[in-house]
Amino acid sequence: MDSRGNDITYNAGELAGQAQAKKDDVMNQCQEGLNQSTQDSSYTAQASSFLHQTGEQVKNMAQGAAEAVKNTLGMNTENTPTTNTSSLNHPINPSNPSNPSTRI
Repeated sequence: MDSRGNDITYNAGELAGQAQAKKDDVMNQCQEGLNQSTQDSSYTAQASSFLHQTGEQVKNMAQGAAEAVKNTLGMNTENTPTTNTSSLNHPINPSNPSNPSTRI
């Protein structure tokens, strides 16, 4: 083989090596991107779960606070007894001082 044939073979080998290195770089970048995407998806799922749980807790706390305010103001009809539970069994009459209302 002449020197020109050796140059072509050498150049072909050089190009093949460069192509292989470039392919390896691209594959590594793709793998890193996939790993990052998977990690980001995991973080997104964790954040979504946390926000959902936190939202439920806030909702429950708000409902509890609303019930407490209703109870304090005497507006909670769900917990108000429908019958008179007084031991005297007399209806409450605000105009009768001997039978004052217990509501504040």
